[in-house]
Amino acid sequence: MLELLTDKLQTVFRRLSSRGVVSEKDLDEALREVRIALLEADVNFKVVREFINGVREQAVGSEILGSLTGPQQVIAIVQRQLVHILGETHSSIRFAGQPPTTIMLIGLKGSGKTTTAAKLALHLRKSGSRPLLVAADPHRLAAGEQLQALGRQLNVPVYFEHGPPAAVAQGAREEAHRLAANILIVDTPGYMQVASEMLSEAKELHDSFSPNEVLLVVDAMTGQEAVNVAQEFHDALNVSGFIITKMDGDARGGAALSIRAVTGLPIKFIGIGEKVDALEAFHPDRFVSRILGMGDVLSLIEKAQETVDKEEAKSLERRMRAGTMDLNDFVSQIQQVKKMGTLTQIIDMIPGLGGVKKQLENAQVDDSVWKKMEAIVYSMTPEERHRPDIIDGSRRRRIARGSGTTPQDINQLLKQWREAKKMMEALASGRGPRALGRLR
Repeated sequence: MLELLTDKLQTVFRRLSSRGVVSEKDLDEALREVRIALLEADVNFKVVREFINGVREQAVGSEILGSLTGPQQVIAIVQRQLVHILGETHSSIRFAGQPPTTIMLIGLKGSGKTTTAAKLALHLRKSGSRPLLVAADPHRLAAGEQLQALGRQLNVPVYFEHGPPAAVAQGAREEAHRLAANILIVDTPGYMQVASEMLSEAKELHDSFSPNEVLLVVDAMTGQEAVNVAQEFHDALNVSGFIITKMDGDARGGAALSIRAVTGLPIKFIGIGEKVDALEAFHPDRFVSRILGMGDVLSLIEKAQETVDKEEAKSLERRMRAGTMDLNDFVSQIQQVKKMGTLTQIIDMIPGLGGVKKQLENAQVDDSVWKKMEAIVYSMTPEERHRPDIIDGSRRRRIARGSGTTPQDINQLLKQWREAKKMMEALASGRGPRALGRLR
């Protein structure tokens, strides 16, 4: 997420931290580099100017220049100012006093609106809501069919009917009542550009559904154009917030840092991948922590709570305490971790692992590592999974042939397994760090 910007900011901060104190010249030099990094990330120039002026004013006014903790205080000011630009606090969905709550998604063609509608339904269902997806694109039959396919995949009901907006809205509300759904997520047409004819049609849909939220789906890869589109949509439809998609791509990402400051409207969610669960509620402070390479432990914990099977976790704890863990447990844990996201997404959330991420990229290590481990374990017999110590040279060769790997890969996995087993059993026994230190 915004890797180029993160790398450049971290370089500036490392240089600043290497100084014993910060002079006014040091501050100006650092802010000049930060300014260039933000502009290269396609952040709106007015937002950059406001940001730099705000940081400099706080830094000079707080008498940190010449202080022994000056470098750390400058970094803290940069963090606070970025959070301020992004809106300070998380903005949640505004629910209707009387269900169903209606959320209308709008946006240009190619922004990922239909897929985002399905992701949002899954996200809200995890929090206890009962969503109904509504296909309200009168032009493109394929859009409704795509939404139906996504609904079947996620086991989320979809209302799909061709007709005038008022009739579709009425039918959707009746279907919601029949299914006891308390949220309508309305997927509207995508357009090539903002034009009066398009806005007129979108306004008709808006008037028919009377939504509680109008969320503009914005493609992060469109950069500054996304800010212009946001302003035009807001002027016509009273947008209440944004969902920014493709934040995991190679986009410079300036839209995320500009759109809130320019429009004054909150970012509600960000899309961080193609998987149906790759949608996150937007928290400005957590987002800034990731940009600055400080991790995001809270989001990591939330992901773990969402994905880890509680009964399986309890069963694993019992086996850890009894010392009976086997390779079936190992592959089960791999699968649990995979549900939390890609390797790079998980590493992004762990403080201090920026260097590890770079090493993985340089070594061309990606999520295929998980697949290789699973293939090796699935090529073993049940007895070998339960008793890995019986795996000798001939068994290694057979497993390697079956998994498309090498005997060396088998050796490496078994070594990792033994180290992980010792560590987890030491933790489960309560022996703690001292015991872990003797595992080397």
